[in-house]
Amino acid sequence: MTWEFSTDPVFQKKLDWMREFVRNQVWPLETLQLTWPQLRHVIAPLQQEVKARELWAAHLDPELGGQGYGQVKLGLMHEILGSSPLGPLVFGCQAPDSGNAEILAAVGTEEQKLRWLEPLLAGAMYSSFALTEPDNAGADPTNLTTTAVRDGAGWVLNGHKWFISNASTSDFMIVVAVTDPSAPRHRRTSQFVVPIGAPGLDVVRDIASMENPRPIENTYGSHCEVLLTDVRLGPEALLGNIGDGFLISQKRLGPGRIHHSMRWIGQARRAFDMLCERATYRYAHGSVLADKQTVRNWIADSAAEIQALELMTLQAAWKIDEYGSAAARKEIALIKYYGAKTLHDVIDRAIQVHGSLGYSSDLPLESMYRAARAARLYDGPDEVHRESVARLCLREYEAPADNRPSEHVPTRRQQAKARYADVLAEFAGQS
Repeated sequence: MTWEFSTDPVFQKKLDWMREFVRNQVWPLETLQLTWPQLRHVIAPLQQEVKARELWAAHLDPELGGQGYGQVKLGLMHEILGSSPLGPLVFGCQAPDSGNAEILAAVGTEEQKLRWLEPLLAGAMYSSFALTEPDNAGADPTNLTTTAVRDGAGWVLNGHKWFISNASTSDFMIVVAVTDPSAPRHRRTSQFVVPIGAPGLDVVRDIASMENPRPIENTYGSHCEVLLTDVRLGPEALLGNIGDGFLISQKRLGPGRIHHSMRWIGQARRAFDMLCERATYRYAHGSVLADKQTVRNWIADSAAEIQALELMTLQAAWKIDEYGSAAARKEIALIKYYGAKTLHDVIDRAIQVHGSLGYSSDLPLESMYRAARAARLYDGPDEVHRESVARLCLREYEAPADNRPSEHVPTRRQQAKARYADVLAEFAGQS
C-alpha cells in the first residue's frame, strides 16, 4: 500500500512555472476591461507559450491534443489556474469548453469531432452548454421542457434556456432537449450541437447578476438568456444516442466538480495571502492586526479549512483516477458544498480585515466575494449535494433489530459480563 503526499519532481517544475506565469502574465489582465475580441487577441501569445510548454488542454487524452494527466495532476494545475478567472482560458481548460470537449470526445462522431472538437481544442472556437431553464429547477434536469421533435431525418428545437454561460461569445452550444416526454425520467432528453448562427436561435441578453450587475456586451464570462424558436437541425446534430442526454451530462460533472473545487482553493489562497499581508502592517489600538486574537483566529481557521478542502479534493480526484467517477460520488458531493463554504468564508474574512478598502473595487476581494456566492449554486445547489452525501452515508447503516442503540451501555454491560464471566468469577473469588 502506498500513501503519497508528494508531487513528482518533473511535474512540480511545471507547476512552479505555471504559478509564476499566471501571477505575472495573467493576473494583470484582470484590471483591464477588454471586449471578447480584444481579450482573445491579448491572450493569443500567452496561449502559444502554454502550448509550447505542453500544458494546453491538459484535461484530454494525448490523441486529442491534451496531456492525459488524470484528475490528481489536473487538480493541482487548476488550483493555480483558479487564482484568476482568466487562468483556465489561457491554458485551454475553461468551463464550459472543457466539459463540452469531453462530451464530444466521448460520444461525438468523426464528423462532429472534425467540425467542432478540433477547433475547440485549438482555441479557434468557443462553446456554451444550454441545460437550465427559467421555469424549471436547475437542480432537477429531468424536468426540462425544451423539446426536440423529429422532422424527417432531422430535428426541430423549441424552448427557453436561462443563465447559459458564455452563450454571447460562443461559436456553438450544446443544447439539452426532451426527445421523448413519455420515456423514463432519465431517458427523456438528448443533446444536440447547435451553431450560434442557426436560424431561430436567439441569444436574448447577458443577464445582470450579483457577480456582474452591469454586463458589457460581448465580454467573456457572461450568463445569458437564450430562446430557441423552430431551430431546424440535421441528423448530424445529435450527440450520442437518443435518450442519452442525462447520461452524457454526467460524464462532465464529476471531473468538472474536482476542477471547480481546486479553482476555489486557488481563489481562497489568494484571499488568504491578502488577509495575512494586511495583518502584518495595519495598525490599530496599539498594535498591528497580526497581534489581535480575533485576526489570528481568522488566519488559523482559514489555513485549516483550505488545507482540509485541498486534501478532500485530491482524495476525490485520486478515487476518480483509480476507480472512476461513480465510485467517488460521495467525495465529489462533499467537496462541492464544503468548498463553496470555504471559499466564501476565507474571502469574507479577508474583506473584514481590510475594512472599507476590502469592500471597495481597489482590491479584487469584492468581485471575488460576489463571484463566490454563485459557487453554492453552480452544478447543483448545496442542499442537493448535502442530500446526496447523507443518502450515501446512510446506506452503510441499518436499524438495530430491537430498535435499541448498538452502543446502549446497559445492554453492552450484560454482554460483557457474559463474555468475561470466567474472568469475573476469578475476581470475585479473589475478594
